[in-house]
Amino acid sequence: MTAGPLLSVTDLVVDFKTRAGNARVLDHISLDVKEGEILGIVGESGCGKSMTALSIMGLVPNPPGKITSGSIKLGDQELVDMDIEALRKIRGKEIGMIFQEPMTSLNPVFTVGEQIAESVRLHENVGAKAAHARAVEMLKAVEIPEPEARAHAYPHQLSGGMRQRVMIAMALSCRPRVLIADEPTTALDTTVQAQIFDLLQNLQDETGTAIVLITHDMGAIAELADTVAVMYAGKIVEKGKVDRVLSHPDHPYTKGLIACVPHLSANPAAISERLMEIPGVVPALTDLGTGCAFAPRCSEVITKCRTDSPRLFETQPEHKAACWVAQKEMT
Repeated sequence: MTAGPLLSVTDLVVDFKTRAGNARVLDHISLDVKEGEILGIVGESGCGKSMTALSIMGLVPNPPGKITSGSIKLGDQELVDMDIEALRKIRGKEIGMIFQEPMTSLNPVFTVGEQIAESVRLHENVGAKAAHARAVEMLKAVEIPEPEARAHAYPHQLSGGMRQRVMIAMALSCRPRVLIADEPTTALDTTVQAQIFDLLQNLQDETGTAIVLITHDMGAIAELADTVAVMYAGKIVEKGKVDRVLSHPDHPYTKGLIACVPHLSANPAAISERLMEIPGVVPALTDLGTGCAFAPRCSEVITKCRTDSPRLFETQPEHKAACWVAQKEMT
């Protein structure tokens, strides 16, 4: 494993023009992913998780969106402002992505084997026969039974869990250095979710591919990730090693997310039959106002939270939080 980051996002800012005004959907996001590492990005819907993934892939819709400033590096390659042809060579080959809903990502008029093979032919100089063989190999790798026969199936002929496995096979078919999994178990039942997460863990162990796991599921983060970034309203509010963040969260939002998952509670004996919830909703990005965006929902809010927006600061080695209360407790 190399010492430096394989993927490095630094001070990334993404703005969208809307009828209600400018929306800063990503506000100075900084993330590092090392070779062989699993980075979890967690938060509620609308916090900026998927936009982070689209930014890395060079898929921010422009207009209305635009990367305003910041850097995204894969090794020593700068991806921001890279020309479209160069980006296309990187997508799939260097960085693979599993999208949220496979039924809308897979083409209904081609077999799943054809679609995986097409991805291989696009990025590697191989013929149709070799590309098909790779497709079957990848279907077997993601534990689809009878992979040779399933390669000739159309997406609608497969279950939701099978389609998601096909998406994983396609994303890994060119052996990318980084795999982005954007809510890979959306709309799947609990048993299939566990199977998909186990599959990702096993594939990561076997290939050493760095994984960026985007999810709202703190339980999945606890089981799979090495490091975690907690996002809220377009910002990272806490990040660090998973064990440290889960056992000693510094940001009230992180504490709330953990309290929503019974087996992650710091005090299991105190768990009631009713699950905890974070009151309120994520604010509109066009109307964040001043101060901390989480302040209206926070039970620990102090006066400074409503007037000044906190920046990430180190609370422990390799652990940062953006919270005035946490900073006050350290002084």
